[in-house]
Amino acid sequence: MSTTQWEAVLTMAVAEDHDHIQGPPDAAVTLVQYGDYECPYCGEAYPIVKEVQARMGERLRFVFRNFPITTAHPHAEQAAEAAEAAAAQGRFWEMHDTLYENQRRLRDEDLHAYAERLGLDVELFDKEMAEHVHAERVHEDFISGVRSGVNGTPTFYINGARHDDSYESETLFAALERAAVEGRGAG
Repeated sequence: MSTTQWEAVLTMAVAEDHDHIQGPPDAAVTLVQYGDYECPYCGEAYPIVKEVQARMGERLRFVFRNFPITTAHPHAEQAAEAAEAAAAQGRFWEMHDTLYENQRRLRDEDLHAYAERLGLDVELFDKEMAEHVHAERVHEDFISGVRSGVNGTPTFYINGARHDDSYESETLFAALERAAVEGRGAG
């Protein structure tokens, strides 16, 4: 009897003109995260990702994609749209960090306050949020995650292959180091 084993891989390649990216395009390793701003496990992973970014420096390219699990997290979709609205004003990473650092406060009035605090054009931000201007972008990320085998958050891909081990700091760092040694890879 034979069994078929398959490895979950990233189906949508990392694209400079689409993705939210930190780190150089020629980094030795690319880490893609599908995340949900209201997910407590993503909240636990947030400082771990920051730590591995600091440890790996220019050898790591980090990519964040939205994967709001609205059945479990009622504010996740709006938070993802807020991050995309901030991205439209060139402030994605600042909003991304603010949302993870304030996971328990993701109501509409909180998102408005974060936009103010980040110095965004709040009138434009509020208009885009009310009209769900960025919902399609969030949905595109979500669908690319589903097609890549994401079934929960956070889900990480290292050089395009799903990381099915722990995202605990040392485990994730070791996997990234192995991938960096094995070969350069885009997502």
